[in-house]
Amino acid sequence: MEEIVVENLETRSKEYVLDEIMKQYGQEILQLTYSYVKNRTVAEDLTQEIFVKCYRSLHTYNQRAKLRTWLWRIAINHCKDYLRSWYNKHVVVTEHESETIGTSKETVEQAVIKMDEDEKLAYEVMNLPDNYREIIYLFYFEEMRLKDIAEVTGVNENTLKSRLKRAKELLKVRLEE
Repeated sequence: MEEIVVENLETRSKEYVLDEIMKQYGQEILQLTYSYVKNRTVAEDLTQEIFVKCYRSLHTYNQRAKLRTWLWRIAINHCKDYLRSWYNKHVVVTEHESETIGTSKETVEQAVIKMDEDEKLAYEVMNLPDNYREIIYLFYFEEMRLKDIAEVTGVNENTLKSRLKRAKELLKVRLEE
């Protein structure tokens, strides 16, 4: 699918190409931004901004890296810029979301226990320092290889291995408490 999008960069309109990119990577980018900001509303706004940046920068994509890597680089940098921004440090965004439990084959009790465990894991991952949370998210949730993560983040692969090991150790300690 990525090849189709890349091929269309030259022949189709930017709007068409952006639409295809959004269809293919929209959910991934939303999840990535959420892993940084921990707020769905803000993550949705940042995702829109990221795709606007992508639209404006399509002409600069030189195909040396995969399209996904290029887009993730934009997204990660945008999230980091947001986290350093005045707005993030001084404006409080609230979010109200109700959750429901799906009980198709599980009992309600099992569903509640599983949801509690999942919430605890997600909570602990989201409360890791940024550099550890980033590696855990990309490695486990996006199933990226260390080589790809190194390319996307611009961090040495051996440094990423050390961060991954340290992040797992931190999670283990926190989850055992």
